Amino acid sequence: MNEYKALIRGSADRNENDTMSGILEWYRDVMYNKNDPRTSEWFLISGPGPIVTIVVTYIYFSVWAGPKYMRDKKPYSLKTLLLVYNFTQVLASIYLVYEGLMSGWLYNYSYTCQPVDYSESPEAMRMARAVYLYFICKLVELLDTVFFVLRKKQRQISFLHVYHHAMMPMCGWIGVRFVAGGHPTLLGVINSFIHIIMYSYYMLSAMGPEVQKYLWWKKHLTSMQIIQFCIIFVHNAQMMFNDCKFPKQLTVLLLLNASAFLYMFGSFYVKNYMKNVSSNPQKLAKNVNAVANGSSQALKAE
Repeated sequence: MNEYKALIRGSADRNENDTMSGILEWYRDVMYNKNDPRTSEWFLISGPGPIVTIVVTYIYFSVWAGPKYMRDKKPYSLKTLLLVYNFTQVLASIYLVYEGLMSGWLYNYSYTCQPVDYSESPEAMRMARAVYLYFICKLVELLDTVFFVLRKKQRQISFLHVYHHAMMPMCGWIGVRFVAGGHPTLLGVINSFIHIIMYSYYMLSAMGPEVQKYLWWKKHLTSMQIIQFCIIFVHNAQMMFNDCKFPKQLTVLLLLNASAFLYMFGSFYVKNYMKNVSSNPQKLAKNVNAVANGSSQALKAE
């Protein structure tokens, strides 16, 4: 009986070892055989360790360490720093839109199927560098949350905020590591365009109450985000139904991520804007009358 148990245990151990070996072989194959060879040695791209460490540290600081540090401290002003930071983000976003358009989307990229050009042609490398810069910008944007923490704006650090800022660097890293170009780069162009408007809003808001009272278009940023994810979902969903030579696994990840963002941004919009309107009968009636009469005057009077 003991020999039989030992035999069973040995067989189970071998199966477990075979499973672990299979997982390791799969990981090595994906990470080092299916990567984009042009970008494999770029800073922070050679392996997943650095990006995972950065994202985990970001979440730890945002959720626990940062608020604990600021618990008994007065909030920092950071006005000048915020003005410089947001202005820099606007410039970076303008540059990314320009590079994305000039590297392909304005001229020769297909909106139905655009495989990745893994060559080292000037056009392909220009797009690869734009994808890398987009990834770096997603890392820099983690400072958004750091500034919220230091200013004790804890209400701004929602699950949506942290999830969005944690996921985007991961998605950017995958893009640079495996597909530095091609179909999904339209995502970066659209996202960067929206960030021009978003960081312009943040920059103006940082100027103080005398400017903030004129910033009536905050909720429209959320609307633009929702439209963005709808476009991204439809744009990438095409590759599930054609013979585009783009990894189907990454297409599925793109669709899942776009769906998650669409749901969360949509829920945020309903909770913060639509419910507020529906709970105020006078405002709701005013908006309905404005739409029915084809007039924008009532809406402008809000």
